Amino acid sequence: MIQVDALTKTFGRFTAVNQLSFKAEKGDVLGFLGPNGAGKST
Repeated sequence: MIQVDALTKTFGRFTAVNQLSFKAEKGDVLGFLGPNGAGKST
C-alpha cells in the first residue's frame, strides 16, 4: 500500500501539483493524466 496526503510541488512560483492525496492498495492499477510539463513524473 502507498498513501500520499496533501502533496504539493512547486517550481519557483509555478505550482505543478497542489494538495494531491491518494491511496493505492496492493493490486490497484493507477495512472496519472495531464498535459506535457504538468509535473506528472515529479
